[in-house]
Amino acid sequence: MAGRRLGTEAQVIDLGFAVLTVDNSIASRAVREWSASRAVTAIQARMLTTGRVQALRGIHGLIGGSRLSPMRDRCRELTDPDREVRLEALRALVTGAEKGDEAAKEVLREIVNGYPNFDPEIYSRALNLLALFGDESLAEALLAALADEEYGCQRWAAIGCGVLRLQTAAPLLIDLLRHPEALTRESACEALGEIRDPTAVTPLAQVLDDPAEHVRAAAAHALADIGDDEAIEHLWAALESPRRPVRAGYLSAALAHPAIKTFDRLVQATSHDDPEVRFWAARALGATGDERAEKLLTRLAVEDHATVRTGGHVSTAAKKALKTLRNIRKHQRTERAGEQTQRRLLRPD
Repeated sequence: MAGRRLGTEAQVIDLGFAVLTVDNSIASRAVREWSASRAVTAIQARMLTTGRVQALRGIHGLIGGSRLSPMRDRCRELTDPDREVRLEALRALVTGAEKGDEAAKEVLREIVNGYPNFDPEIYSRALNLLALFGDESLAEALLAALADEEYGCQRWAAIGCGVLRLQTAAPLLIDLLRHPEALTRESACEALGEIRDPTAVTPLAQVLDDPAEHVRAAAAHALADIGDDEAIEHLWAALESPRRPVRAGYLSAALAHPAIKTFDRLVQATSHDDPEVRFWAARALGATGDERAEKLLTRLAVEDHATVRTGGHVSTAAKKALKTLRNIRKHQRTERAGEQTQRRLLRPD
């Protein structure tokens, strides 16, 4: 039989769906209809020997090799009854979006905008990569998913709101701080930190008493991201409170946040009557990477052997802080040296 060129994109897509949505005998007849194409014949052999998902990969390659743009038609695959087909379609779209394919990005946006029509797994996986394709056109749909208790993806919608920094999502995110699932509360904290809405400060401060440590940590970091005076005071109050948790490293890390200026207060805290405050203040000073802390930390490492509830000593915290401080400084020097080298290379002769 004389060879034929592939037809329209729609015809090739129809062939793909014959392989994916009906039994092998019907798919085989559809492929034979196109048997004059060597590429399609190769797909037929692959379909018959390795199964539908591998055949889908072949069809993606066939269409790509023909310089066609099948991305608009991936929507149908995303709702296929076969989970592997759905995931394969999503992977193809992500690959296209990474290469700058605007059609692929548009289909990914359709997943977000039309989320009730898609499996929650497809929706959540797409939102994990929202930075690839997200824009302001998704705001309304993200807010709807954020309020949708039945769909079960409020956690992922919260993440999406944070990525796009949707200010209008703040009230719904604050409500989610009381969600029964800890991972959803954590995502709400993280999103509020990205949005940096000062109205979230008091609700986030209340979450510093959450029963889950990872949620408390997310709230502390969100307060540090917001970084206003009220937020910082809540962090200090939590650190200095006798009710603080035994392991308060997340409070220490939050107070070392580069966006907030707490160095002088951390220095003062190393003289606090409570050895636990001194312990965590020392750890925070190391995490600042500020070379002014080295002398003080060296003294604490030698002199302050008070014990804290974990069984550790303030001196041990100071030693670890010194190590952290020196590693940060070393990394900063390496970065500066690399930047200087790059500038020299770019400098015209």
